[in-house]
Amino acid sequence: MSGKPGTVGGSARIEPITDDDVEQVAQLAALVWRHHYPGIISTAQIEYMLGQRYDPIVLRAELRRQDVWWDQLAVDGAMIAFASYFPAAEAGAMKLDKLYVHPARQRQGAGGMLIAHVCERSRGYGCTRLVLAVNKHNASAIAAYRKHGFSVTGSVIKDIGGGFVMDDYLMEKPLMGDA
Repeated sequence: MSGKPGTVGGSARIEPITDDDVEQVAQLAALVWRHHYPGIISTAQIEYMLGQRYDPIVLRAELRRQDVWWDQLAVDGAMIAFASYFPAAEAGAMKLDKLYVHPARQRQGAGGMLIAHVCERSRGYGCTRLVLAVNKHNASAIAAYRKHGFSVTGSVIKDIGGGFVMDDYLMEKPLMGDA
């Protein structure tokens, strides 16, 4: 494992997430969320959203769908990051729904590797752009997405239940001609 910024190190592989990986996904999501989101959203909202999105039953149901893909980045056999994506409602767009990297492995290229992978898969499905939503106060994620070619195209406030909302920027990356 390399500790140098911009290098994932080890034997990095991107592979589909399976039922056997669900507990690891839930654990990594909880670690990332509890490390990163305090100060951006409340602890109550963090726990609510983890339960809503990363309960093993929810994850397994998504894995059975044919229109949602979950991939992991494993280094030396250990999951260090994951992403999920699906065709967006707008024609020609793929939505990057989730992208999380273990806190100790951030700024080593893992997120960029997953973004490149999702871009390649999206082009394979005929998509011309990759879209996502990111919390307006998540400055480090916004900066990372900008670094990888995304720009802000709008904003949205979405009621997610439980008395909580997501206050997000919408971002987009064009895919045609993208290397």
